[in-house]
Amino acid sequence: MARRDKQTKFIFVTGGVVSSIGKGLTAASLAALLEARGLRVTMLKLDPYLNVDPGTMNPTQHGEVFVTDDGTETDLDLGHYERFTSIQMNRHNNFTTGRIYNAVIQKERRGEYLGATIQVIPHVTDEIKDHILRGVGPHVDIAIVEVGGTVGDIESLPFLEAIRQLRLELGHQNALNLHVTLVPYIRAAGELKTKPTQHSVRELQNIGITPDMIVCRTEQPIPVEMKKK
Repeated sequence: MARRDKQTKFIFVTGGVVSSIGKGLTAASLAALLEARGLRVTMLKLDPYLNVDPGTMNPTQHGEVFVTDDGTETDLDLGHYERFTSIQMNRHNNFTTGRIYNAVIQKERRGEYLGATIQVIPHVTDEIKDHILRGVGPHVDIAIVEVGGTVGDIESLPFLEAIRQLRLELGHQNALNLHVTLVPYIRAAGELKTKPTQHSVRELQNIGITPDMIVCRTEQPIPVEMKKK
């Protein structure tokens, strides 16, 4: 695993209840606020699909492709990152399950695992952690790592396990978990419902991750009593 000269603080961003909840814009907004405080920030997007990159994916399903300065076709969230911040994205700021598996298989073919049985844990999760640390690079104060997909999806499990392990290895003082979720407003009843968020947080805790912060997307202001739930 890559080593770092300076200990970077990590913020891991996950999402629950529904897809397209706004994790990318939340992460980009947070990065802009941190940059405004004079901190050096970088951002990564982890996508849990088996495509090696989004370049050949149907844009009506996945959205527009964002092309970085080094010519890499990446997720559209990297466009948000660049527009909100001064960060210049490259191929190391976005990787997919397909790219991770491809790297693991190539290592196995070269004999780097010395004949071991290749498994999701530890080989795939170790590769994810290595990609994260390599993507962050040196001389960064804070790295914001967005995990694509929704908590509860099978595809996201290796990434969630990797960030769980990484937080333990970095130390709780150097990593923070932020969970973006939905608090739906039922117009007929005139009520906000927190049950979907409670279930999403419980699902995350079952994986071994307890969010330090919860960002709730909703149509109405959330009362203080409801926030305490």
